[in-house]
Amino acid sequence: MMKLGIDCFLQSEYKFVKGKRVGLLSNLTGVNRDLHPSIDLLHQHPEVNLVSLFAPEHGIRGDAKEGEHIDSSIDPHTGLPVYSLYGKTRKPTPNMLEEVDVILFDLQDIGSRYYTYIYTMAYMMEACQENKKALIVLDRPNPIGGLSVEGTIVEEAFRSFVGLLPLTNRHGMTVGELACFFKEEFGYKCELHVVKMEGWTRNMFYDDTNLSWVLPSPNAPTLDMAILYPGTCLLEGTNVSEGRGTTKPFEQFGAPFIDGYALAKAVNALQLPGVIARQTSFVPTYQKYNGEQCHGIQLHLVNRNLYEPVSSGIKIIHLIAQLYPDDFTFVAQQNGHYMFDLLAGTDTLRNAILQNDLSSYLEKKDRDTATFLNQRAPYLLYS
Repeated sequence: MMKLGIDCFLQSEYKFVKGKRVGLLSNLTGVNRDLHPSIDLLHQHPEVNLVSLFAPEHGIRGDAKEGEHIDSSIDPHTGLPVYSLYGKTRKPTPNMLEEVDVILFDLQDIGSRYYTYIYTMAYMMEACQENKKALIVLDRPNPIGGLSVEGTIVEEAFRSFVGLLPLTNRHGMTVGELACFFKEEFGYKCELHVVKMEGWTRNMFYDDTNLSWVLPSPNAPTLDMAILYPGTCLLEGTNVSEGRGTTKPFEQFGAPFIDGYALAKAVNALQLPGVIARQTSFVPTYQKYNGEQCHGIQLHLVNRNLYEPVSSGIKIIHLIAQLYPDDFTFVAQQNGHYMFDLLAGTDTLRNAILQNDLSSYLEKKDRDTATFLNQRAPYLLYS
């Protein structure tokens, strides 16, 4: 039976923190295989002195929307202080770490570099290094598997909190592996220990683990969404609704100016491996086109092992730009960058779409993927 990092930690490795003051960076995804919250399990453990909590994007209990700033607070269930790492600061301050000796990290990543939890971990590693604290990562599965890697590497000029470090769009690593990678490749030289899982192998998708799916964030309701996300997340940088405010975000997308029937036909003509497009309509309840009827498509996975989310997402966005040149746009620049460029990690993709030629970009994607596969190899903890 598969065991998560938290299960293995509570079974025996809690001895590493005996007699120490412990902080926990987690949220609602931090549960054991029986769905008991890590916060409660650690708070109630007689050998663990849990003294504080740290909250990433979406809050300690997962009740905040994407991008919504969170204030530090007191957790009503445990009475512990909750330090927000998605508000006034994204890096823990010395005052936040003053009362702890060791930090436990227990968050479920989604397998795409846009997801901010892994960068909250990186900032915590940096703060632990500077303040001489130890970090213990309680490992969890990469829900979309550990074999497939795809995408371009983030360029220095386009680093942000949706692409802080030079990773590919789909990285194929667990958070424990990423922590080892960050430490050795990018200089986050804190005292680090990874509590590995038992029973997870790289070919597993999340539903192969027999673990219950807990939403990593409010707009991550299904495993299919997570598999599609490395490509469809790029829609956030355009004026096409990525389906936020519906029951199928990142699986369905559209806009009032799109003909869903025509788009589905055109996407299926591309013969993208492992997926079929179906026309659909929806009315978002917030964000883009709130309350307006949108027309577009839903992507249905028919073979997730063949599906290439980044290539497919790029080709679909390019197709929409071709079909609706007078309506399709990229979201306006903020702080000197297009949001699309920050998600893509480069401006070459946006320019390739505008110039109606993806060939050089797709070649770059293949080169970057090969480079990243070699770079990550020494840090893989699972067969």
